[in-house]
Amino acid sequence: MASPDRTTSHSPELRSAARALGRRRFLTTTGAAAALAFAVGIPGARTAAADELEPARLTEDPFTLGVASGDPLPDSVALWTRLAPRPLELDGGLPDRRISVHWELAHDERFNRIARRGHAWAHPEFHHAVHVDVRNLRPGSVYHYRFRVGDWVSPAGRTRTAPAAGSRVDSLRFGLVSCQRYDQGHWTAYRHLAGEDLDAVFHLGDYLYEYAVNAQAGGRGYTDRVIPAHFNHETVTLEDYRLRYALYKSDPDLIAAHLAHPFVVTWDDHETENNYAGDDPENAVPPEEFLLRRAAAYRAYWENMPLRAAQRPEGADLRLYRRMHWGDLAQFDVLDTRQYRTDQANGDGWKTPTAESEAESMTLTGAEQERWLTDGWRRSSAVWNVVPQQVTFSRRNNPAAGNTTLSMDSWDGYPASRRRVLEGWKASGRENLMILTGDVHVHYGLDVKEDFDDPSSRTLGTEIVTSSVSSGGNGAERPANWAGYLARNPHLRFYNGLRGYTTVELGRRVARTEFKTVARVTEPGAPLTVAGTFVTESGNPGLTPA
Repeated sequence: MASPDRTTSHSPELRSAARALGRRRFLTTTGAAAALAFAVGIPGARTAAADELEPARLTEDPFTLGVASGDPLPDSVALWTRLAPRPLELDGGLPDRRISVHWELAHDERFNRIARRGHAWAHPEFHHAVHVDVRNLRPGSVYHYRFRVGDWVSPAGRTRTAPAAGSRVDSLRFGLVSCQRYDQGHWTAYRHLAGEDLDAVFHLGDYLYEYAVNAQAGGRGYTDRVIPAHFNHETVTLEDYRLRYALYKSDPDLIAAHLAHPFVVTWDDHETENNYAGDDPENAVPPEEFLLRRAAAYRAYWENMPLRAAQRPEGADLRLYRRMHWGDLAQFDVLDTRQYRTDQANGDGWKTPTAESEAESMTLTGAEQERWLTDGWRRSSAVWNVVPQQVTFSRRNNPAAGNTTLSMDSWDGYPASRRRVLEGWKASGRENLMILTGDVHVHYGLDVKEDFDDPSSRTLGTEIVTSSVSSGGNGAERPANWAGYLARNPHLRFYNGLRGYTTVELGRRVARTEFKTVARVTEPGAPLTVAGTFVTESGNPGLTPA
């Protein structure tokens, strides 16, 4: 086994290669890509000849991190697992050998009617993660899946495919989650989410936090276990990020949620580093140093999410924004508002807008993703156009910090970018824009205004912001700024500061949103409460209390 005694540094060879390249060349040069490939161990020629571990030699359950599915398409779904008999050890309890993994997809939960089965390799270069893109499935169907290594069989997950492209669909029900800092509370919300009847779950970012986790797991206050010392520092290297995912994904409530529903995931900042912007880090480190960290973070993210090979990273880049459809009812444009954004203006934080923040050059999505989004709207024929993304889109005037104080990290810090997106929406001629958001650890329901300076201006869409699963601790139903926020932001229709998740049911004539909360996360088992219910009529954007 690898020793937990280690440093949080990249290899000298990698550090030297990165330092020799400039910021832009580091992202684009073939030599840089090769260096990063070496850093993260892309399977290549040596993999074909790599030793194989006989499954019979596995004496401990390798499925400690559960299984997951994601990105349902009409004829395909992505399946995931990672073999780790001892997940909190640096090597997961496995030698540096590839392992043969068998998988099955069935029409029934007893696996009497097998739909598809196959074989995949768990490569040590991918930390023994397994990604399977199961194809040629029936549209709009529920399936059950599992993995097997030797005599070990994984828990069985439940997933589904999307309806056939363009087919009439009358309803869709999905969940929204975000922000699950392990050391700030238990994930009771996931246990409740696992019991919901949902078609899919959208994870809107901060699946992982880079901060140190102490022996008692902070706010969880463990007395029955000790978190190993190698978790008690910030994530920097690939090993760091892999270990942190192992800790997070070992949580039984998260495992239960993944078993119950297919997930559609996108990241925010903490999967890499707080408030990073493109290739600009939060702190003053050389750009090549940060890009090494970003490459490690992106690689570990892909390894641990139910994503397809199309999302596999290339060095410090990973194409995560993508489009999915649910028959003719909904088009989902999943955004990445971290990798391509310009650096936050005015030193980040809550600031009064300036010429810097309001400059036309400020972008949250990058020009290519922005065109992809607005072009997709023009071609859409869906009843609802839904945008799962990360940071608050609508204006939030912070009453505690000044008359015109806005978050430079959200769309408020990039008003030209927001204006271009809304102009693209108006030019598309479509109806029923719904934006899904995480990040802020509270529930918001917001009307998206044509002009946030004019409360009487036209409402163009609806924004649903879901609270955190645990980040921020217990929270409060009415935070200290509750009344001030509602007064300063008349388009804010709902605000609740407890932890939880959100469910949305789309119909052809109305969308129904339920904001759900748990009273506490500092101890497990809190009951679930529906804190607010709102409807949005098709063709009549905005939120109305149900």
